[in-house]
Amino acid sequence: MNHQVIRTRKGVAAMRSLDAGEVMHPGVGPLAESEHLYVRQSRLAERLQNTVGRRLVLYDVGMGAGSNAVAARMESERAPAEAARLELVSFERDLGALELALKHPSDFGLDGETGDAARVLLAHGKHETKRTYWRLHHDDLLETLARETCLADIIFWDPFSPKANPDLWTIAAFAAVRRMANAHATLFTYSASTAVRSALLLAGWAVGVGDAIGEKAATTAAAVAVEDLVRPLDRKWPSRLSRPDAPLPSDAPADVVARISALPQFRD
Repeated sequence: MNHQVIRTRKGVAAMRSLDAGEVMHPGVGPLAESEHLYVRQSRLAERLQNTVGRRLVLYDVGMGAGSNAVAARMESERAPAEAARLELVSFERDLGALELALKHPSDFGLDGETGDAARVLLAHGKHETKRTYWRLHHDDLLETLARETCLADIIFWDPFSPKANPDLWTIAAFAAVRRMANAHATLFTYSASTAVRSALLLAGWAVGVGDAIGEKAATTAAAVAVEDLVRPLDRKWPSRLSRPDAPLPSDAPADVVARISALPQFRD
């Protein structure tokens, strides 16, 4: 078993990866963080209701114990009948966290029908209701993105940190998912690091400040169109990249400061 369920100092359950040495959703509890940072911030309920007559596609990158997917699915299941159907696409290489979470259903929002849906997903790679089509890519993200046919409207980016999972925080990774994004797609992630925001910018995303959660003073929101951001990074932001100790993506080009400074988001 590569995972274990622990209790945080606040008494809430969390999932620890023994391989990565990191804890998933360590601050306010798995579903509370998922609902605030991902579901509410992405305006999922509003977008389901405003996308009448068609599907809304959500990429759940780094499914882990399933908290983000479960929170999104719950929102979809309670949406009005005339709202769009949610196509929830989870990407995960290691299913151990979800398998363990299903043994602690009340701690991870996997009671009743939700838990049944997750078990079917693990067994068959998909689960369907009238409101939600949940399917799983159990493989490397970049390989499965190359085979995916549905463009994303919303992306929850929640893999382990760049230290534990460096390939998923590069310009190349964010460029790959940018190629699979619709014109008004938005992306949300827990990281607020300069390196991650730089990678997103260089991959073609407009980038902004995301909501605070738990002990994090800010997170990151990104969008294909800058007008879809609530709080875009200000025009002074690229100046921090000139500092000698500025953290940069592992695949950053030599002229990273000039490239980012020249982006439309930062021009007058």
